[in-house]
Amino acid sequence: METKKNEGTKRPGSAPGSLIFMGEKKVDKVRIRTFRWNADQCEEQEYNDVGDLPDSIGKKDTWWINIDGLHDPALLARVGERFGIHSLVLEDILNTRQRPKVDDYDEYLFAVLKMLEFDSSTKKVIQEQLSLILLPNVVLSFQERTGVVFDILRERIRSQESRIRRKKSDYFFYRIIDTIVDRYFRTLEEFGEMQEDLEEEVMEKPNRNLLRQIQEQKRQMVFLRRAVWPVREMVSTLLREETKLVTDSTRTYLRDVHDHTIQVLDTIEGFRDTVAGMLDIYLSSASNRMNEVMKTLTIMASIFIPLTFVAGIYGMNFNPESSPFNMPELNWVLGYPFVLGLMGGIAAVMVIYFRKKDWI
Repeated sequence: METKKNEGTKRPGSAPGSLIFMGEKKVDKVRIRTFRWNADQCEEQEYNDVGDLPDSIGKKDTWWINIDGLHDPALLARVGERFGIHSLVLEDILNTRQRPKVDDYDEYLFAVLKMLEFDSSTKKVIQEQLSLILLPNVVLSFQERTGVVFDILRERIRSQESRIRRKKSDYFFYRIIDTIVDRYFRTLEEFGEMQEDLEEEVMEKPNRNLLRQIQEQKRQMVFLRRAVWPVREMVSTLLREETKLVTDSTRTYLRDVHDHTIQVLDTIEGFRDTVAGMLDIYLSSASNRMNEVMKTLTIMASIFIPLTFVAGIYGMNFNPESSPFNMPELNWVLGYPFVLGLMGGIAAVMVIYFRKKDWI
């Protein structure tokens, strides 16, 4: 994943709960959208500020308040005042490098997850932080930007036959987590297709560019594991800890999410093994290719050794008249073609011999 310059940085020694945005500004204006529903009706609205939210929130119907954009600490502070959210929680929401986790504050639950998307243009996995707060009859969600991940949930809320309409806020809290985990499968599927193509290239034409891609794959695997592994711990905490905000019926669904996170982690581990295998294949292919080159050069050198010997003998320029050892070939009319034929014959015999030995 590419590292981008942060819009804000928390200074060392800052007071706990200091509201400083740490991340990349991904929207120009913060957007506040709400859904209010019960078994009979559903209503959705958009507001400009937290102060415009109605006072009836949380008293009867189920509410979902989604905030797109985290670059406005003042607005987050007003959210904290409106719903009684601790400043440490608001600080974690503004820190987009937060590790996935869940914290129980008695009156509400706070959870952080990473949403993952595969960018086919850069062939990298992009992450976005999502923060959730579960209150009685209210779910608050904080996204870095406006996206389409939760469009399916919005359609379910609008449908009167949907189970969401008959359940409380803890069930919708589960559905958001489940939607994100299900999205992991889609991301890994696209990532796996790219990995298969890379594996074929490594088998056919290993080169330095592929080696860089393999190393990038290894970094992506570490990145994915860091994003998904804490989610399993988070869901396990929700299943293990007793809290009045999550009912037993919702815990049954959370067990299914826990199983899905394990499947995602198993898939990631499988991808890591594949990447390690590709690196071994690349090194083996490169070594085999080098061996083939060295074998070819060795065979060529072996063929030219006797030819060089023959050429060296007849290139010593001895005078046959003054030498006690006469070389009649030097004065022979067919001496030159004879030597060339001899050298060609030697080369042919050696090639035939190498082929019989399966050296070439």
